[in-house]
Formats: sequence, C-alpha cells, structure tokens
Amino acid sequence: MEERQHPTLKMNLTTESAQLVKTLLDKQRHPVSPDSPPSEMKTITWVSIRDFTVEDGKRQIEEYIQTWELLPCWLHSLDFLCSTEKEHSTFYHYQARFSTTTWRKPIQGTASVYFVVYIPQVRPHTLPVEVHFAVESNRLMHTPGRTRFREGWLVDVIDSKTLLRKAVNL
Repeated sequence: MEERQHPTLKMNLTTESAQLVKTLLDKQRHPVSPDSPPSEMKTITWVSIRDFTVEDGKRQIEEYIQTWELLPCWLHSLDFLCSTEKEHSTFYHYQARFSTTTWRKPIQGTASVYFVVYIPQVRPHTLPVEVHFAVESNRLMHTPGRTRFREGWLVDVIDSKTLLRKAVNL
C-alpha cells in the first residue's frame, strides 16, 4: 500500500463525507446481519487493499460512474479531496461534480456525489477496498453493486439549488 500523505492544513470535510465516515464506523462497531443479496446491478471489481493507491481509487470511481445510466448531456469532473484516519481505518475522500449543458441553458447548477474508499487496517490486505457514496444534501449512504444510481438524484439537487437561489434573490 502506498505511503499516506496527509495535508498539512486540516481540511474540513463536507457534511456528506463526514456522514459516510460516521456511518461506516458505526457499521464496524455494531455489525448487523448481512445485507440482502445484491440484485443484478452494474458494478466493477474493486482493487485489493494491498494494491490501492489514490490514483487507482480515482480511476476505479471513474470506471464505476461510467456504469450509471446517465444521459450523454451529463458532464462531470472527479477530484481526490483528502485522506483521513479514524479508529484504525483510513478513508479516502473523492468528489464528483455533475452538470448538464444545453443550448438554451449553457450554464446550469452542479450536483456533487461524494465517495469514500474505506480501508480498515484490521482486514486482510487481499480483500477489496470498500467504496460508498452519498449524493449532495442527502444522508443516505449507497454502496456500489447494491444501489442503482438514479439520474433524478442529480436533477433534484440542481433543482433545489435553483429554487433556493430564486428564493434568496426575492
């Protein structure tokens, strides 16, 4: 596994990233019975804990996003934010920003999806990393292969921001 470099400036995590970490740590402290078997959803095979690098995480999240059934008008960028360590686990935080452009509205709002690659230090390094994500302004944690991503989630975030902007300008 690569050497983990932490930013010298303490970075404030987004609410969504912090919620992902909290949910994962709670899940580790209080295991529940296994989830129901996954339905047939598109996903990818995630890299092993031993072979994980920040760049692999970004590449694989990008590959996973390509499995989503989004219209071609959606554009996105993906950034590595930071890594954090808590309770013998490392969390790698990424943000994907989505937007659409049309000839009538070339610049619209954005919606973010926050990803966390979760690496518990007590797990065998031959197992794959765990990846989870949350949509901006939502607390629900999703797991690739167990959740079908909905384009409407992005639309709802952008619409909510648009309504808020209009309300504030009144």
